[in-house]
Amino acid sequence: MNPRRTSFWLDDLVERGLDDLAPRAALPGDLRADVCIVGAGFTGLWTAVSVLEREPDARVVVLEREFAGFGASGRNGGWASALLPIGPAELARRHGAEAARAMSAAMVDTVDEVGRASAALGIDCDYSRRGTYSLIRSVLADRAATEEQREAEEAGLPVPERVSDAALGVALRTDACASLHPAKLVRGLARAAEERGATVFEGTTVTGVEPGRVTTTEGTVLADRIVVATEAWGSALPAVGRRILPLYSLVLATEPLPEAVWARVGLPRGATVTDFRHNLVYGQRTADDRLVFGGRGARYHFGSAIRPGYDRSSRVHRHLERSVTALFPAMTGVRFTHRWGGPLGVPRDWHPFVSPVAGGRVVVAGGYVGDGVAAANLAGRTVADLVTDRRTALTALPWVGHRPPRWEPEPLRFAGVNAVIGSLAVADAEEAVTSRPSAIAAVSGRLGRE
Repeated sequence: MNPRRTSFWLDDLVERGLDDLAPRAALPGDLRADVCIVGAGFTGLWTAVSVLEREPDARVVVLEREFAGFGASGRNGGWASALLPIGPAELARRHGAEAARAMSAAMVDTVDEVGRASAALGIDCDYSRRGTYSLIRSVLADRAATEEQREAEEAGLPVPERVSDAALGVALRTDACASLHPAKLVRGLARAAEERGATVFEGTTVTGVEPGRVTTTEGTVLADRIVVATEAWGSALPAVGRRILPLYSLVLATEPLPEAVWARVGLPRGATVTDFRHNLVYGQRTADDRLVFGGRGARYHFGSAIRPGYDRSSRVHRHLERSVTALFPAMTGVRFTHRWGGPLGVPRDWHPFVSPVAGGRVVVAGGYVGDGVAAANLAGRTVADLVTDRRTALTALPWVGHRPPRWEPEPLRFAGVNAVIGSLAVADAEEAVTSRPSAIAAVSGRLGRE
């Protein structure tokens, strides 16, 4: 496939002459490594860089089926946020208040760490910490905003503030989020890992992972430590399998918009934006004044199938275009230049994980449910501590050792997941008409996590 069609972000690199996306060599046959990492996305590459910071002489090999940044790391909405798929209250219920506070605080710190570490590596990824504006456009959204503030206060986290702007309206502003250009970051991380001594092999399909051995279509890597960082694509590997479900999120980008339009919208450059609907939407104003805007709603594909044809859906992209103009009437008639999408990884219990298995010789990390830009940095640093036999504050975080349960077999998985996806759209429509909390959403939310 043409790498430029993967996302606006990757196309932008080529258009600006920053990266020609030329393929790296495939694995040349059998070899030996100290650490073998499967997946050249954010998690795998932050792990490679972090391992080499701790052990500069380590032999680190990264294996990638397509090219560095092909997966979610090159396609996402560009939010480096402190969000996790489960909130502080659910973390506290599962792990206790102290562990939940430690995890939440680590994520808040990681928002800054992404910017600091990127700059230290010489990566200009348009990092801008301008926060997230969650638009409050209904009575129910107002209640949800109040609940979010209460939960943050109880967890000892920075409490989002209510702000009001003549153009943007009333919103809940959360400071713990930065925007960035994800393709600049992931491609820069690949180069940084190589500069520090890692070898990144592309065009190499991993067919099996077992302690001490990674088998591929091009040869076998024998390694003392193995890291599986494949997110949604892990569903095709026995080492992950049904512990991850690939669920598609679709995105679009406008042309660069004049300042007059942005003045009527009210969103600062570099800020991110969402609202309180059940079927999540997310956006950012980019460094070159585009709106990149995405959302859920695409159906799950039978058997956890991942195919290029699923990256685009005229139905979902039309829905996203309508959502843009509904949220921002000033953008009526703007031109959308790029439409794309891709799968994100959803664990059965929605709990992200850093899971050492086989006595720690294999570590599997992921399950970010779309909130992985910052979480992958924290995971990479944590995995690096684990595989270099360090016990630190990071390795004590509650996602270390968590192993999510398996999703149901087909056809139960197909029927159940798509029923939940459909019900959330119905719930949003119901609440828009009744201004009352949707009972459908309450039931769907429980089913999605139990």
